[in-house]
Amino acid sequence: MLADLGERSGDIALQCSETAGFLSELNLRIQGDSARLANLQRNMNTLAASQGESVAAAQELSLTARRAGRIVADGHEVIGLSLGEVAGLVEHVTGLEDHLRRFLTVIEAVGDISEELGAIARQTRLLGVNAAIEAARGGAATQGFAVVADEIRRLAGQAGESAASVGDKLGQLDRDARALIGGVEANIVRGRDVGTHIDRLRLSMAEIASLVTQFGDRSEAIVTCTDAADGDVTALRQGLGLFSRSSSESAARVDVAREQLEGLEGMANAMLNTAAHGPQKTRNSPYIALAEDGAQEVAAMIEQAMVDGQLSLTDLFDTDYRPIAGSDPVQYLNGFTRFADAMLRPMLDRHTAQDSAIVGCCLLDMNGYLPTHISARSQPQQAGMRDWNMEHARNRQIFMDSQTRRALDEEGDFFLFTYRQDLGEGRYRALRSAFVPLIFAGRRWGLYEVGYLI
Repeated sequence: MLADLGERSGDIALQCSETAGFLSELNLRIQGDSARLANLQRNMNTLAASQGESVAAAQELSLTARRAGRIVADGHEVIGLSLGEVAGLVEHVTGLEDHLRRFLTVIEAVGDISEELGAIARQTRLLGVNAAIEAARGGAATQGFAVVADEIRRLAGQAGESAASVGDKLGQLDRDARALIGGVEANIVRGRDVGTHIDRLRLSMAEIASLVTQFGDRSEAIVTCTDAADGDVTALRQGLGLFSRSSSESAARVDVAREQLEGLEGMANAMLNTAAHGPQKTRNSPYIALAEDGAQEVAAMIEQAMVDGQLSLTDLFDTDYRPIAGSDPVQYLNGFTRFADAMLRPMLDRHTAQDSAIVGCCLLDMNGYLPTHISARSQPQQAGMRDWNMEHARNRQIFMDSQTRRALDEEGDFFLFTYRQDLGEGRYRALRSAFVPLIFAGRRWGLYEVGYLI
């Protein structure tokens, strides 16, 4: 009956261990979700700050759009007036062409008059010569007429010179006027082109005014959207805050439940261990015997190695664990590691092969350090494969759980406990292990363990 009670207690401990492992995994996930939620909240705070800046920017954009609309409207009016004045000036310059051409006609008419005056002067001069000849023929009786003839020739010469001077000046004036008319004609052509550009500029200004109006409308729409988004962000932040608090409370409750289960697991394990020390045989008895035999063989080999000088007591109890660079999970070396790999690992492989239910045999010191393990659990680590390493490269790592700590600290010839084997990343496997203390030179070194599945 005691044996049956112990077995039932062991089953309870196994179920508690499995449930506690599930709760630990759940708690780990909740904590991971909480961490991601906290990160999300930080992102939301950043988003809220950015949203606030967006609202301010949108409002400023709307204000700028309204100012731009007013400026463009005022500018459009001023530019319209200016373009009107320019257009009037072009029209005025264009009108100068007719006046200049009429002026050129007048100059040509005056030139014709000047030529006629020159012809009259030449005829007058000829007339004076003829009069002088006739006066010379008449003698003293026509002497007064000769004086008049001389005066006529003199006036005719002055008139001819004046006509020639006027002709030269009129010619120069004609050339200047024609050059001026040519320049005015070129300016008129440019003025007509300017008129075309003015029409295009007016059209462009109208299009700019239309775009500014549309920009103002879009700015108002942006302000409306950003205001609505700001309210949504605020509501989302509040919801995330509530969810974060609820998640933290759930994680705390799960952790409390896990601790309670671990306490129940401890009580069930105590009953299992007590029943295992009774005189009755149970299904655990063969594995306890294998653990005791294995511990005795390991202890004998270690003691003989110290006698032969292959191993020192200092190396055996070395707690200067030196991390192996790049290992993940971290592996360590100490003075006992090399001897354990070379001499004890083959023995552990042989002990493990004694029963198909045995998961593995190993030994661990008072700090939970495994200097070596069976070959299947002592493979070289693979870079970037933490989960795989946790399961297949368990040697040289440090493991500690409540049941192992209990077996290390309590007094007894052996201990039988159910516990969770940590496989990393929240993964566990429920095992039953028989622990046998290892003592050297009167000092407790650690435990020999046989882990098996029931």
